[in-house]
Formats: sequence, structure tokens, C-alpha cells
Amino acid sequence: MELQDKVVVITGAGSGIGRALAIGLAAVGAKAVVCTDLNGDSAAETAAMIGSAASSAALDVADEAAIEALVAQTQVQHGGIDIFVSNAGYALPGGLELATEDWQRMMNVHTWSHLAAARAVIPGMIERGGGYLLSTASAAGLLTQMDSGPYAVSKHAAVALAEWIAINYADQNIKVSVLCPQAVRTNIGGPRKPGEQTKGQASFDGVLEADTVADACIETIREERFLVLPHPEVETYFQRKASDYDRWLRGMRRFKERISAG
Repeated sequence: MELQDKVVVITGAGSGIGRALAIGLAAVGAKAVVCTDLNGDSAAETAAMIGSAASSAALDVADEAAIEALVAQTQVQHGGIDIFVSNAGYALPGGLELATEDWQRMMNVHTWSHLAAARAVIPGMIERGGGYLLSTASAAGLLTQMDSGPYAVSKHAAVALAEWIAINYADQNIKVSVLCPQAVRTNIGGPRKPGEQTKGQASFDGVLEADTVADACIETIREERFLVLPHPEVETYFQRKASDYDRWLRGMRRFKERISAG
């Protein structure tokens, strides 16, 4: 897909990958970039960095009606949406001890928000001849996240949903990509300074800057590929998982012990 003169909506655009994507897509010629975030002030800051091509709105992606309203408003204002980036997310460590509500909230933000966006934008995209969905999942969606059950499950579901849409709507010119990075220097786990070390599973292969990840997303959209893998190691791990699941599980148990031992 060519990005010149496209209308783009980005959730979670108040910082990190979402902010970098908003700025990057504007820089390569997007006509309008709608920056949304749970923190409306942060979204407005991102829009201000871009200038007149951008606008902002506060948006809780766990609220399906709010997504529908934003899409409707954007379609009226700009005549349609060409690219919808479902990027909002957050971290929450824990597992079986977490309340069901904690699991449900993470599913709402990391999976059902992508479904709500697809329901809202795909009909209009089809009417105009096609469109593009980019969803932010995680390497956890292809592998796992050992310190967070709901994160691992919700990100797996996000990848599965993206796959399903890519299969079933390709003949109507709906393109889909899903972003699956490891550690990225964002505020998802709390603010970090450049150069500050991040510990844990995701950072084992290094921590990327948000700009680097945004560039990888833009390249993938242009080439219309499904997986965005800014950490190339993820593809290798994914292949190992598929080729011998039990061996992969044993390896992950050893990896968990290694991390726990410091």
C-alpha cells in the first residue's frame, strides 16, 4: 500500500510506538492522522508534534461504542479511513491469582478492541475499494509471556483475530499486519530513560526504540506483509516452537529458571 494521502487512525498514540507511528506516517505523506489515547492530553501532544495534518481525541478502546463513534466521526470529517492502527495496550504481571476482571480487562484492551475496530471500519473500507488494519500484538502472541497470563492469552488472541481477518477479507482488498516485537522502550511498563536497562523475558534480545519499530511497521504496510518482526530472533523462536512444541516448552521452563535466578 502506498501511504501518500491516506487517512489514518491510531489508538494508543499518546506515547511509545503509537506516537512514533503517528509521526512516521505523517512524515511519509499521510493526509490525516487521528491520534487517540486513553490520556487525551498525551494524544493532543502527539498531534501537536505533527501539525495541521493531525487531530486528537481521548479514547478508551475497551469501550466498543466509543470506537464506533470515533470511526463514524472520522468518516464524516475525512470521507473514510484508509488505515486503522489498533495499538493501545498495557502491562499487568500475574496469573491465576489475578481476578477474572483483570483478565477480562486485558482481553478487552488487547483483543476485543481490535474486533470492535474491524467491525467499525471494514464495511466503509470495502465500499471504498479496500483498506488496511495494523494491530499491535507482541512476541508474546507468537510465543508467550511467562510473567503475565492475561497478557500472553490476550496477545495470542490478537494474532489469531488478525489471521482470521486476513484470510476472510483478502478478496475484498482488506490488508492486515500484526506487530509482534519483544521489548520496546515505551511507557507500558513505566517510563524509562534512553540507555536504561530493562530486565525480563522480553528484553533478552535487546530493547528497541519506538522509532525503529514504527519504521518496521511502515515498511511492512508498504510491502503488505502480515508479520512485523522488529526483533528477527522472534521468527527463529517461532519456528522452533512449531517444529517441536515439547522441546520448546522445556526450553521456556529453563529460561524462566534462568530469569528467576537473576
